[in-house]
Amino acid sequence: MRCPAAALLCTLIGATTALAEPTGAVLQGLDKITARISRLEAPINQPVHFGTLEITARTCYQTPPEETPESAAFLEIRELKPGAAPSEAFAGWMFASSPALSALEHPVYDVWVIGCLEAADSP
Repeated sequence: MRCPAAALLCTLIGATTALAEPTGAVLQGLDKITARISRLEAPINQPVHFGTLEITARTCYQTPPEETPESAAFLEIRELKPGAAPSEAFAGWMFASSPALSALEHPVYDVWVIGCLEAADSP
């Protein structure tokens, strides 16, 4: 016979993994020339544009409310210059709590993760 506490634990773990799947990533971008900050909502697998950058969020992860807050997104960022082939500026994980850990290195733009876009947040 199984312990009722084990069943309760399995139910709680199942509830934790049943959180809504994020539909995108919430980002902020800084144009270093104009000092203008923009909020960007990047749906999963749909490119958004910020200046000459094309940003595609492949996935976004956000910890449950009962854990230490953390958001991370896997981003692919390409630079689109007129008359030139697109060049990869960044591909990898960005973490909201440590933006300098894995940052976009670009002379004009900075991009960092704020959080994940939930289904109820999307337009």
